[in-house]
Amino acid sequence: MRALQRALTCICVFTVVLMTVEYGRSQSAPTSTTQPANTTALSSNWEELTGPDFIHAIHQSQGVCILPFGIIEKHGTQLPLGTDLIDVRYASLQAAKQEYAIVFPPYYFGQIAEARHEPGTVSYSAKLQMELLQATTNEMARNGCKKIVIVNGHGGNESFLPYFAQSQLDSPKDYVVYIYGLQHPAPDAPPLKDKVDEHAGETETSLMMVSRPDLLHMNRIGQESGADQDRVHLPPGVYTGIWWYAKFPDHYAGFAQYATAKLGEMDMKAWAGGIAAAIRAVKADQTSLALQNRFYRDEKHPLDTKQ
Repeated sequence: MRALQRALTCICVFTVVLMTVEYGRSQSAPTSTTQPANTTALSSNWEELTGPDFIHAIHQSQGVCILPFGIIEKHGTQLPLGTDLIDVRYASLQAAKQEYAIVFPPYYFGQIAEARHEPGTVSYSAKLQMELLQATTNEMARNGCKKIVIVNGHGGNESFLPYFAQSQLDSPKDYVVYIYGLQHPAPDAPPLKDKVDEHAGETETSLMMVSRPDLLHMNRIGQESGADQDRVHLPPGVYTGIWWYAKFPDHYAGFAQYATAKLGEMDMKAWAGGIAAAIRAVKADQTSLALQNRFYRDEKHPLDTKQ
């Protein structure tokens, strides 16, 4: 009987202690979860942030948001259709680790009419491209992105994106669009062996060795030729939209067998560093929006403009 009493007493004492510890924990626990424990740990990925964390991210980024702009098109036989999209978003996210900014979800609604004959290509009309990009930047700005840096990852957008930026002067905006151009070779990179290297060649294949090596099929190189077929002959200064199809109808321009992971690492580091530098410059820019607003006022009264 005494043994049973001692056992019951121990159980009661243990229960009281356990209840006391749990009560103490509940009293010391934070009552709010809306403030991140460490704002420097905020994700740069727009789609990964919670609503409350997005507010903190906007403040931490000083309203600077990155829109990595890729495309869906054939890249030889060894690279994935989303090569441009994968690489530009990878570089942008690496840049955001150096200089914090919010990075918009994958965006691939650009100009790729010249690849409509290839399987897997996603091509939109020129009108829809403009409308969708304008609606997207408007939505980004409505959510606090007052400085939007569009980072281009696709050669077919080189004319489209500057035109889009210029079109922002058509009507008043409370935000500024900046364009950061294509990736450039690292200044300390060795000379390319690929003398063409325009599409899915040495550079792009090297970059994929860094961003998504699991999607690379080096064993398929050589199934198609990356040489310039040079099927249209026009004098310098004469342009036609069929020029790319005339040169590289298979959407392979270069010699991917020269690709190396070392080159990819050097170029990707330089690309991310350039984007990070652009983010810093945009954060410091207090002139563009002021001049833009002044322009919106002046363009309503052209006859009052001093001549």
